[in-house]
Amino acid sequence: MKQFFDFLNYNFNVGSSVSFSVKSILIILIVFVFTRFSLKLIQRLVYRTLNKQAQFTFQSIFSFFNYFVYLIVILITFDNIGVNVTAIFAASAALLVGVGLALQTFIQDIISGVFIIADQTVHVGDIIQLDGQVGKIENITLRTTRAVTIDNKVLIIPNHKFLTSILYNWTENGTLTREYVSIGVAYGTDLKLVKKLLIDLTKEFPEILQDPKPDVLFNDFGDNALDLKLSFTLNNSFSAGLIKSDVRYKIYEIFNTHAIDIPFPQRTVWLNQVEPQTDD
Repeated sequence: MKQFFDFLNYNFNVGSSVSFSVKSILIILIVFVFTRFSLKLIQRLVYRTLNKQAQFTFQSIFSFFNYFVYLIVILITFDNIGVNVTAIFAASAALLVGVGLALQTFIQDIISGVFIIADQTVHVGDIIQLDGQVGKIENITLRTTRAVTIDNKVLIIPNHKFLTSILYNWTENGTLTREYVSIGVAYGTDLKLVKKLLIDLTKEFPEILQDPKPDVLFNDFGDNALDLKLSFTLNNSFSAGLIKSDVRYKIYEIFNTHAIDIPFPQRTVWLNQVEPQTDD
């Protein structure tokens, strides 16, 4: 028995000021296992009381919370078993500074992820535009957000981008979005006819809602054309690019049928001819 206790009290020296005994290592392992079991139990108890969206939010934030709990428990355990925690930090100060600088962006992403999940900036299923890229949110984790573009490419977005860049959430106010297609017609064109044709063609697209009704805006008197804008509402803004392309095809077809000109920039160049001088 004495040999067993001697083995438990055997010390491992780490440097000149930090030492561990076998007993202290066992205590650390027991505390670590107990902490893990307790966190799992708390997670399961709380998880059962939440709905699906809240479960996802809680799971993401709780996984981040675990790191702090483990760190605090280990430091408290070290201090209670007689390990000089201050000496550990002093001995590894340079290493901690280097690791902190290397993990600066990583930590920034995690903190941003907590803010995103907590304040519900974006949700799974939202259509966002960030740095010129448009995608549908598929998954939100603590460090990154995964989105899929209209051409089925995956965007892996670091979460700090949501806090440092301008974010357009197309579906924050619902799934309905107002879209526009610009058209130019020649001066002298019957605009009442053009307006009727444009509004009528929207009825051929089931994706375009008729309530609120589509409309044609007289945008401006252009240099070469009367600038119009066809506005309509979609219930699936993620496919807006394809739908607007089909609308333009249809406009071009109808305009050709009704002999409506779509002008292009024209310039008139005057050449000032100077007669050559002759010697008297």
